[in-house]
Amino acid sequence: MKILLATEKPFAAEAVEGIKKIATEAGHEVVMLEKYSDKQQLLDAVADVEAIIIRSDKITSEVVAAAPKLKIVVRAGAGYDNVDLAACTAKGVVVMNTPGQNSNAVAELAIGMMVFMARNQFSPGTGTELKGKTLGIHAYGNVGRLVGLLGKGFGMKVVAFDPWVNDAVFDVDGVEKAASVADLYRRSNYLSLHIPATAETKGSIGRELLTSMPKGATLINTARKEVIDEAGLAKALEERADLKYATDIAADTQAELAEKFGKRVFATAKKMGAETAEANINAGLAAASQIVDFFATGNVKFQVNK
Repeated sequence: MKILLATEKPFAAEAVEGIKKIATEAGHEVVMLEKYSDKQQLLDAVADVEAIIIRSDKITSEVVAAAPKLKIVVRAGAGYDNVDLAACTAKGVVVMNTPGQNSNAVAELAIGMMVFMARNQFSPGTGTELKGKTLGIHAYGNVGRLVGLLGKGFGMKVVAFDPWVNDAVFDVDGVEKAASVADLYRRSNYLSLHIPATAETKGSIGRELLTSMPKGATLINTARKEVIDEAGLAKALEERADLKYATDIAADTQAELAEKFGKRVFATAKKMGAETAEANINAGLAAASQIVDFFATGNVKFQVNK
């Protein structure tokens, strides 16, 4: 089988070598498309491949249509909203992610952003400490659980909300379960956001939730920009001069927010939650292993378009 490694934002060299080793030892061929700048390059590259590994690259219906032999797409990471699941399902293409492989990297970034905002973006002046503050976690999956663990290490009280997680998980972790999303935001000095971008969640975080947060609260977004109601965010920041917002996914209106609210808002220059050597390697090797296993045994454990 021919496996395409399509990464506009390339993997680390060690990850690429590992992917090639896993695939070739199983009898597959790996072809590369790195740092491409035109969609047509991707359309041309998928014409004769059975599998694709991607990072933030977009697998649209057009890409699927251009890949008649395609059987599986693996997104090296947790989120998969850059893949047209309906188009893949219609063509019988299995879509997988690699959950947990970059979770620690994202969790460490979330905590680092909390420290950064608590200390006034490391500019002169008196900041605050994380110890004794309440850390709210919106979505308690792989990343959320690690954020909670790290927060406890700082002496924070951890509260979380996730209707899809069994109560026993919260009990085992010693984390309090919030009664609702509204309850979570009302109680959180720091809110770490980890919800996916779905029809239900897009634009769901706005003025009402943000203005309900305690005095001096900070929202940390390492999830998706689409879940933020940007107009509502701007209104909340305007009404509450004590609120802060830090994100790993710059808002469409980031320049306006920065101009108006200064150091109360912050965005990384480019999404970097998974940008560690360890996460890069882990996700790439997991993607290759999942493809090899799929072709060898039909294993679809991490399929997301069932």
